[in-house]
Amino acid sequence: MPRSRLADVFGDVLPDTTSDEREPETPSRAADDWYRENRPPHHDRD
Repeated sequence: MPRSRLADVFGDVLPDTTSDEREPETPSRAADDWYRENRPPHHDRD
């Protein structure tokens, strides 16, 4: 089956670049805030 026909049937499942070819993403502040807000109470004990 030609590659273009496969893409028509199954879509483009592979990314143009792999994760090791891209620059690393910096974590957003919103993600850090979510973890702080959802941290279990027993983690606050010292």
